[in-house]
Amino acid sequence: MTQEKPSVLALNGGSSSIKFALYQMGDPPQRGLHGKVDRIGLRGTRFEFSDPVRNQQDSRVIGDFDQRAAANFLFDWLDQHIGLASIKAVGHRVVNGGANYKEPQRVTTKMLDELRRISAYAPEHLPSEIDLIDLLGERVPGLAQVACFDTAFHRDMPRVARILPIPRRFESKGIERYGFHGLSYEFLMEELARTAGTEAARGRVILAHLGNGASLSAVRGGKGIDTSMGFTPAAGVPMSTRSGDLDPGLVWYLAQTENMTAQQFHQMVNHESGLLGVSETSSDLRDLLGREANDVRAAEAVALFCYQVKKWIGAFAAALGGLDTLVFAGGIGENAPVIRARICEGLGFLGIQFDENRNTAGEPVISAATSNAQVRVIRTDEGVIIAKAVFRILAGT
Repeated sequence: MTQEKPSVLALNGGSSSIKFALYQMGDPPQRGLHGKVDRIGLRGTRFEFSDPVRNQQDSRVIGDFDQRAAANFLFDWLDQHIGLASIKAVGHRVVNGGANYKEPQRVTTKMLDELRRISAYAPEHLPSEIDLIDLLGERVPGLAQVACFDTAFHRDMPRVARILPIPRRFESKGIERYGFHGLSYEFLMEELARTAGTEAARGRVILAHLGNGASLSAVRGGKGIDTSMGFTPAAGVPMSTRSGDLDPGLVWYLAQTENMTAQQFHQMVNHESGLLGVSETSSDLRDLLGREANDVRAAEAVALFCYQVKKWIGAFAAALGGLDTLVFAGGIGENAPVIRARICEGLGFLGIQFDENRNTAGEPVISAATSNAQVRVIRTDEGVIIAKAVFRILAGT
């Protein structure tokens, strides 16, 4: 079975999931079949999809799959469902392009060699993303593949925001603050311009992408000037299982007192910390909100998350010289009104007048009509940014 029109496939391969969506050309590109393989590397790997063209959807456990098995399952299923031959090109979210890759580009052998060289920059993501590209190239030789870099949005940040305060010699090895969630931020800025106007999008904007991975970006004149994540996605605010910023002295201290190796420290700050580490029960804010009344650990995890996000908003307002618009996005930012309310509490000095009724109702604007700074909720879509880039490259523009 093939699609009526050739489509491009957007792939977002993470450490524990592969999200996919088919798009047909349009302004904006029109999303059709979409879904994800989730819980990769854990018990009960799950596959779900929604196909609006055929009015089909499903969600089921497919086994206990590692990354390659999950990718093979997805490509087998897509071949049966729509025919891989119907796909004109594939766009990949690639977490880090390093110093050499800033714009979406066709995948080449030279690019893959460079991504393998810098895979230690993002060991939780880059190797699996490279494997996806390789595997699809083996399955469909000659298929055009495009890499869209999550760091690209931040590459023009002022130099002072990119420098790490360590010996300068490491800069020549590509060690600097890169920032992530760039595809999401690109979409949010386009959507802000569409819904609030060009003037609002060129003002002093703070974007808060809050999900399992969480970061914030300060934007002025439509350009990113700073972001909370740094050399790796483990920096910044506490996340579901990532620590966010830590005292670097912990590395030496834990090595001396716990005999903790570098690999064990990496495992801890990426998979055992954040909400999970503080609560000792769950990495999911929904679970913690349900437990906070009776479990002080859950309450402290929620409070820490809200407090740290609020601190970054204050810091970025200082960098921007004020605030015109605050945007919430991501799974938490879009779907957790109580978290939005707690983060915004006490931000009246930035000109925010919060409207509880609008927030609870899930309206696009959750600040009061008289608020000097607007607070908005925008549902992000990284896939459509990938699709746009692929269509541009296919058209040679």
